[in-house]
Amino acid sequence: MKASSFSFEFFPPRTQEGEEKLKRTLKNLSVFNPEFFSVTFGAGGSTKDKTIGVVQSIKDDGYNAVPHISCITSTKDEVMDLITSYKNKGINRLVALRGDNPSGIAGYGDFHHASDLVEFIRTNTGDYFHLDVAAYPEFHPESESSIDDLKNFKTKVDAGANSAITQFFFNVDSYFKFIEECERLNISIPIVPGIMPIYNIKQLSRFAQTCGAEIPRWLKYKLESYGDDIESLREFGIDFISELCETLQQFGVESFHFYTLNECGIVSKVLKNISD
Repeated sequence: MKASSFSFEFFPPRTQEGEEKLKRTLKNLSVFNPEFFSVTFGAGGSTKDKTIGVVQSIKDDGYNAVPHISCITSTKDEVMDLITSYKNKGINRLVALRGDNPSGIAGYGDFHHASDLVEFIRTNTGDYFHLDVAAYPEFHPESESSIDDLKNFKTKVDAGANSAITQFFFNVDSYFKFIEECERLNISIPIVPGIMPIYNIKQLSRFAQTCGAEIPRWLKYKLESYGDDIESLREFGIDFISELCETLQQFGVESFHFYTLNECGIVSKVLKNISD
């Protein structure tokens, strides 16, 4: 079996303590020789300056830093300034997203869809940036149908996306079905599964509701059965996520993107399990 490659997602910390924790997490996960570390971009670009700072810090430490960039409330001038700044810093890979409106703000800027952002970056920077986009094996919660969702994904690919990272899922069949549907549409870019470690049921349920991911009924009941025994819940979660990744590996998946939530302990245990 070919060795797997990994990438890890961080969010910009809000406190000095959070910054120190992220540095430790970065150091601990670096032993797995990741392809890159990505940094999220808050709703409506609310963490833009912090994102830039974390990206610069990761790059200064000698790692491949990949900023997220969302466009839903941005103007073309704002996006142009941002991608020019990243280009000047030697950043050559971006995760291009539509993003969510920040709370209390409605409406769009100059971009309505992630495909608009991808097309704009391609038009203005050519092939300089490797562009990742989001994919939804269980379909975007705002999509009217699975067919519309796939068409929207193809629009992003046709606009110039190089690869995609999926939203998290717990049913591997949903991932493989999505890959099959993409192949029928002649979509051939790499589609990397996004992996969400299990930290606690309330947090996981909130994430799933927001992005449209399904927590299978049996899994939800199993997690709820642990009650306040977080340690046992997480040990179960490590085994479950390890098995999910191993199943993907068995069917030829070679790259994984972990939503770390700026934590390294659980992710490290999963990686050790699937790398042995």
